[in-house]
Amino acid sequence: MTTPPPISVQLYSLREQSKENFDDVLTKLALLGYKGVEPFYLFGKNPRQFRQQVEDLGMVVSSTHFPWINRSQDFEQSVAVIKELGLTRAPGGFAPEEFQDQDALNRTIDVTAHLVERLAKYDLKLFLHNHYWEFEPIGGIPGYHQLQDAIPDVEFEMDVYWAANFGKSDPAEEIRRVANRVPLIHAKDGPLTKDQAHVPVGDGQINFPAIFEALDPDVFEWAVVELDRCDCDMWVAIAKSYKYLTSNNLAQGNV
Repeated sequence: MTTPPPISVQLYSLREQSKENFDDVLTKLALLGYKGVEPFYLFGKNPRQFRQQVEDLGMVVSSTHFPWINRSQDFEQSVAVIKELGLTRAPGGFAPEEFQDQDALNRTIDVTAHLVERLAKYDLKLFLHNHYWEFEPIGGIPGYHQLQDAIPDVEFEMDVYWAANFGKSDPAEEIRRVANRVPLIHAKDGPLTKDQAHVPVGDGQINFPAIFEALDPDVFEWAVVELDRCDCDMWVAIAKSYKYLTSNNLAQGNV
């Protein structure tokens, strides 16, 4: 990619720290140089307050995992929150049981198609975030491939670590398959071993240069760092991830 994309961070990575002092977390991320944040929860702030605070710190809300549109109890309210955050995409994702067999997958495809159609009336696109179970074969074909082919208007935030499916899949190839529909990635790294903690981006088994080479520069917008858990201090991991991606010209930050 010629111009590196901006770098964001999924705030789930810092959930424990955010419970203690959410304002401090946002301030520290701005000082590290992150250009954006992706919330999973607003810790008592309303969407406008949160967005304004983030922008006052020199960042933007890159994307959101709050509210998860296919788990929403109030669709219209969820749409309103997403719009107040200044976004044009609604997040979604599915549990293992929704990809457990062909019947479940067919229902998931129907749900996804309905969401895409419903969101379009609000000028919103649906993006899906994956875990690893979507890439398991169903009838000899990965479930995610079947969903991707069935619904050409859905977009993806490809979580590159989970897309590797513990070494069973190539995340760069998974991105390349739908690169014209991948505006976001979760930059996540680790040992590709189940139940082991993640590591700072660049310290694990994921080939990030290949990942970024596979992305479509005309579509891709944000590299979002997410680490579910680490054995090292999470702030150290978040800072190391920023340094790896920016110093290798894979993403750009504010410092």
